[in-house]
Amino acid sequence: MILAAVAAMTMSAQAQALEGTVEVGDFYNASEVYNGSYWDCAPTTYYVAHTGAQMIYTTTELADMQGKSDVKITKLTFKFQNNGAYEDIFRNVKIYMEATDATEFAVNEEGVKQFFTFDELVYDGEEEFSMLDCFYEDQTMEYVLDAPFSLPKGKSLVVTMVYDAEDDDNGIQGMDYAPFYTSGIRKQGMTYTDNTESFIDFAQGNDFPNATSTLGCGTNVELPVTVIDFTYSNSTRIDEVKAATAQDNVYYNLMGQKFNGNNLPAGIYIHNGQKVIVK
Repeated sequence: MILAAVAAMTMSAQAQALEGTVEVGDFYNASEVYNGSYWDCAPTTYYVAHTGAQMIYTTTELADMQGKSDVKITKLTFKFQNNGAYEDIFRNVKIYMEATDATEFAVNEEGVKQFFTFDELVYDGEEEFSMLDCFYEDQTMEYVLDAPFSLPKGKSLVVTMVYDAEDDDNGIQGMDYAPFYTSGIRKQGMTYTDNTESFIDFAQGNDFPNATSTLGCGTNVELPVTVIDFTYSNSTRIDEVKAATAQDNVYYNLMGQKFNGNNLPAGIYIHNGQKVIVK
């Protein structure tokens, strides 16, 4: 019974999920938006019907996650500035995540940057933006993942975002293309834009993973300002108890009090994971 009780306490402690956030760039005071070509805008641009973006968040950007146990990413939030678009925009959105040791995009023998392959889908949904309703206003985009993504310690995170319009003409015709606020962290994003073919279809073709300007790709794109929500486990106390119970002369009574093994009072104890009865 005592072993069952200890196991129950351990399971309860392990199930305790704590919450944290990582802010990439100055999200809440962001002032810079990318003012170059529309294909250099991550995670998307509403100027064309089909876009894809891949972003590498390295351990430097994810420093607040390092050292924590059982990290699971639960939500991504981005922010864009609507400079005057007035269409209703509809997009099917898919998000993929991958843990990697890479900190940058690979370059092939011809000097062409390479997209990452992707297959772990964590979000699949639809979104609608009425640009006229947020005319000249900042807006946030939040994606609560369908399935939390487990990120091992010491790994970078690759996020792939795919946006597809059902109508290939559903692009912004207004004054701007709703650029996203940037973090100042350049060369850790790559983008794909097209008015007829999805990034998923492109990724299944023979040319993938090449990224060239003729494909409407941006290869040195800044990371957008991002907030990443995650959960983690507080396993430090459990580890300390396990280490303590492994010591030859350490005993715990049913109240969790620690005793030296010499001259134990009568009672029931746990010693090296075993029940010990002292009469």
